[in-house]
Amino acid sequence: MIFFASASANQNDLVEKEVLSAGGTDVTPSSSGVEFSADLETAYRFCLNSRCATRVLVLVHRSTEMASTDDLYEYAQKLPWESWINPEKTFAVTETVSDCRWIRNSHFAALRLKDAIVERIRNRFDGERPNVDRDDPDVVFHLHVNRDLVSFYIDFGGRNFTRRGYRKQQTEAVMGEFMAASILYRSDWYKNMGTFLDPFCGSGTICIEAALMATNTAPGLIDPDRFAFLRLPIHNQETWEKVLEEAENAVVPCPCRIHGWDISSRAIAIAKGNASRAGVSDLIDFEVRDFTKVTQEEIKALGEGGSIVTDPPYGVRLDESKSELRSLYSQTGKIFYDMFGGWKISVLSSDVELLGYIEMKPERTNKLVNGGLECQLAHYYVFNEAEREALKEKAEAKRRERLSQPLSPGAQMACNRLMKNLSTIGKEMAKQGVTCYRLYDADMPEYSAAIDFYENRWISLQEYAAPASIPEEDAARRLEELVLATERATGIDLENIYVKRRERQKGDSQYTRRSAPSASHFFVVQENGHHFSVNFKDYLDTGLFLDHRPVRKMIQELSENRRFLNLFCYTGSATVHAAAGNALSTVSVDTSATYLDWAQKNMKINGFNGLNHFYYKSDSIEYLKNSYDRFDLIFCDPPTFSNNKSRGTFDVQRDHVYLIRQCMKHLSKDGILIFSTNYTRFKMDEELQEIYGIEDITEQTIGDDFKRNPKIHKAWKITHKAVSPREVIHKKTIRRVTLKG
Repeated sequence: MIFFASASANQNDLVEKEVLSAGGTDVTPSSSGVEFSADLETAYRFCLNSRCATRVLVLVHRSTEMASTDDLYEYAQKLPWESWINPEKTFAVTETVSDCRWIRNSHFAALRLKDAIVERIRNRFDGERPNVDRDDPDVVFHLHVNRDLVSFYIDFGGRNFTRRGYRKQQTEAVMGEFMAASILYRSDWYKNMGTFLDPFCGSGTICIEAALMATNTAPGLIDPDRFAFLRLPIHNQETWEKVLEEAENAVVPCPCRIHGWDISSRAIAIAKGNASRAGVSDLIDFEVRDFTKVTQEEIKALGEGGSIVTDPPYGVRLDESKSELRSLYSQTGKIFYDMFGGWKISVLSSDVELLGYIEMKPERTNKLVNGGLECQLAHYYVFNEAEREALKEKAEAKRRERLSQPLSPGAQMACNRLMKNLSTIGKEMAKQGVTCYRLYDADMPEYSAAIDFYENRWISLQEYAAPASIPEEDAARRLEELVLATERATGIDLENIYVKRRERQKGDSQYTRRSAPSASHFFVVQENGHHFSVNFKDYLDTGLFLDHRPVRKMIQELSENRRFLNLFCYTGSATVHAAAGNALSTVSVDTSATYLDWAQKNMKINGFNGLNHFYYKSDSIEYLKNSYDRFDLIFCDPPTFSNNKSRGTFDVQRDHVYLIRQCMKHLSKDGILIFSTNYTRFKMDEELQEIYGIEDITEQTIGDDFKRNPKIHKAWKITHKAVSPREVIHKKTIRRVTLKG
């Protein structure tokens, strides 16, 4: 027989191992699970022991001979459904359809299969038919269509396959048993099964699954009567009892102590009840504890070199504010570092920015989906004092050796320039309270790069591509010299100097992700009293255009009681400033879902998550064409050039007249449009200057750290002129006549 075990996203490898352990053969992983061959005994063993699979189906038939739902109906009528069901039994049909050209509605396809089954049974049983029961059917048939391959399955494990049977109560934040098991498999605890702690245990699922793993207790033993195959005609009771006995004999004593803490007494009470029903209550110490207030003595009592696996709150389903969560993660990270030396820690969160507040670098990460939320599981090792000292000394020795070496003449020259900039620009920025600024911008032609200073902790060094006339080895040498000079001048360690090559960008490539984002690559910085998430590694830009710092401050000052629109919003830093300026509402528009999500996270970091903030994944020009909303303040900072499938190319010089006109249609009578571009040869159209009030505010929007490169951007404040349409037409006519003359 052929079976299919479905798996949660990125967990196929775990399910595959479980299949092989049970004795399955011909194992074929797919995007959503694992197909394998097995006899009844092997299938029983897999169902009883699997901790990570979410569903188990047995294949009835598959074909590629269908090209319509009518074909599906006629083909299904010919299959021997009477082998599985009769008029006295109830059934239901489920379906999954992907990339099938002839099925437009998956539910309709399932309905056609249901009709075919009913018709087949009616013909075989003198007009009698089985009833459909969607809640508790005797048999569940499953239709799976992938392109032209149609597969018919029977649900072998049952709808309650992922529910072990011990969770009669649960807290508001829910984690499935299979997800808890997957997290444990991914953790380092599973390799040694030493002391275990979940300091945010909630209803105890992770602790209970750990106890089941540690004792090699098959999860199916908790409620062995829940499986659907017990009601199928192919069920063999003797074989089933053999597999049950095998699983019972495989249970071993628990090799470790398991601890579950939670600040909620209600959660701990629920956890204890769940553990009792799972038969592991004597293996777990559940206690009401506030993890942020634990003492070193309490940690020492747990023993040394243990493991933490936990799923702390991340505010999606619960009511914690972002500031409370930031504080919680920050305190948690500090406690990990200060008190858990020698421990291995795995933390699950759907918000990678929150993981950033732990302020430790993960050794590795896993991507999972928990309850429909994309999550990251970050694994840390906390060095003990001896290990920290040894590592610190080793790193310091390397650094001393590096710094003791004389710089090359070129590197020394670059170092001198950077030190001079620190004494001038750096002091001025400190005086203004600015912690993120441009320290260097190709001040010396032979070292062509931009160096941005962040919070006196990180450097973003963006090398401008060298001309083709410069040999590659010379360009590489100069870059290395500049990096060494930067470390020497700023005191920032090499590991916190992030180097990128900046080239002329085409289309939307400026927003292209360079590598898969990681929690360890996101940091939080401040500007004008607000917090922003930045990423120095995964994208070409960090998420915060430093040259627009004065523009954003201006937006904040202009936003009170105004409706604000942020076009081409990127990561929403201007929207944060508008919200901080008490804007009535904000609308942020961008084509990138990644950056819109980043914008929402920036807003949440600053506590702006009310219902008056809106985000639209749309081309900004298309949004303006299709929207009827009016705004009192609009910020428009378009790319120099971009491609769009629906409207073709955008060129800021060629198309800015149309773009600004569209913006002005949405601008209230007394509103303000701030238009900006970084195209150095840009010229504002003269006709626009006759129609609207246009004030060049470029000089006001260039910070002191960008004064040596005043062409970094141009900016205008645009308003409606108090003139009649007739006067506008008259002026246009005069201008045309003048041009013709």
